[in-house]
Amino acid sequence: MDPSLRHELREAVRLALGGDGPAAHLIAQAHESEPLANWIHAVVHRMEGDADNASYWYGRCGRALRPHLSTDMELQEIAAALAD
Repeated sequence: MDPSLRHELREAVRLALGGDGPAAHLIAQAHESEPLANWIHAVVHRMEGDADNASYWYGRCGRALRPHLSTDMELQEIAAALAD
Protein backbone atom coordinates (compact mmCIF):
# COMPACT_ATOMS: atom_id res chain seq x y z
CA MET A 1 0.00 0.00 0.00
CA ASP A 2 1.18 3.48 -0.85
CA PRO A 3 2.62 5.18 2.28
CA SER A 4 0.49 8.31 1.80
CA LEU A 5 -2.68 6.19 1.61
CA ARG A 6 -1.62 4.26 4.70
CA HIS A 7 -1.13 7.61 6.48
CA GLU A 8 -4.59 8.84 5.42
CA LEU A 9 -6.28 5.65 6.58
CA ARG A 10 -4.46 5.77 9.90
CA GLU A 11 -5.77 9.33 10.25
CA ALA A 12 -9.30 8.11 9.51
CA VAL A 13 -8.98 5.51 12.27
CA ARG A 14 -7.63 8.13 14.68
CA LEU A 15 -10.52 10.46 13.86
CA ALA A 16 -13.10 7.71 14.28
CA LEU A 17 -11.62 6.66 17.62
CA GLY A 18 -11.79 10.31 18.68
CA GLY A 19 -15.48 10.47 17.81
CA ASP A 20 -15.23 12.33 14.51
CA GLY A 21 -17.04 9.80 12.37
CA PRO A 22 -17.95 12.33 9.63
CA ALA A 23 -14.29 13.22 8.99
CA ALA A 24 -13.28 9.54 9.04
CA HIS A 25 -16.13 8.80 6.64
CA LEU A 26 -14.89 11.39 4.13
CA ILE A 27 -11.41 9.86 4.10
CA ALA A 28 -12.68 6.30 3.76
CA GLN A 29 -15.14 7.25 1.04
CA ALA A 30 -12.37 8.84 -1.01
CA HIS A 31 -10.62 5.44 -1.30
CA GLU A 32 -13.42 3.00 -2.21
CA SER A 33 -11.07 0.76 -4.17
CA GLU A 34 -9.07 -0.02 -1.01
CA PRO A 35 -10.46 -2.85 1.20
CA LEU A 36 -9.13 -1.29 4.42
CA ALA A 37 -10.86 1.99 3.57
CA ASN A 38 -14.08 0.05 3.02
CA TRP A 39 -13.63 -1.60 6.41
CA ILE A 40 -13.29 1.83 8.03
CA HIS A 41 -16.35 2.94 6.06
CA ALA A 42 -18.31 -0.02 7.47
CA VAL A 43 -17.31 0.72 11.05
CA VAL A 44 -18.22 4.40 10.71
CA HIS A 45 -21.70 3.39 9.57
CA ARG A 46 -21.93 1.07 12.59
CA MET A 47 -21.00 4.04 14.77
CA GLU A 48 -23.89 5.96 13.19
CA GLY A 49 -26.28 3.09 13.91
CA ASP A 50 -26.79 2.36 10.20
CA ALA A 51 -26.46 -1.43 10.19
CA ASP A 52 -27.79 -1.87 6.64
CA ASN A 53 -25.23 0.49 5.14
CA ALA A 54 -22.50 -0.99 7.35
CA SER A 55 -23.39 -4.46 6.06
CA TYR A 56 -22.96 -3.26 2.49
CA TRP A 57 -19.46 -1.93 3.23
CA TYR A 58 -18.49 -5.06 5.16
CA GLY A 59 -19.43 -7.00 2.05
CA ARG A 60 -17.27 -4.72 -0.09
CA CYS A 61 -14.22 -5.51 2.05
CA GLY A 62 -15.00 -9.21 2.46
CA ARG A 63 -15.74 -9.05 6.15
CA ALA A 64 -18.75 -9.82 8.32
CA LEU A 65 -20.49 -7.51 10.75
CA ARG A 66 -19.60 -8.64 14.26
CA PRO A 67 -22.14 -6.91 16.53
CA HIS A 68 -20.54 -8.39 19.66
CA LEU A 69 -17.32 -6.46 18.96
CA SER A 70 -17.25 -2.77 19.90
CA THR A 71 -16.46 -0.28 17.18
CA ASP A 72 -13.43 0.88 19.19
CA MET A 73 -12.06 -2.67 19.26
CA GLU A 74 -12.69 -3.06 15.55
CA LEU A 75 -10.94 0.24 14.83
CA GLN A 76 -7.99 -1.06 16.85
CA GLU A 77 -7.93 -4.12 14.58
CA ILE A 78 -7.84 -1.85 11.55
CA ALA A 79 -5.04 0.20 13.13
CA ALA A 80 -3.06 -3.01 13.63
CA ALA A 81 -3.62 -4.00 9.98
CA LEU A 82 -2.36 -0.56 8.92
CA ALA A 83 0.74 -0.90 11.10
CA ASP A 84 2.18 -3.68 8.92
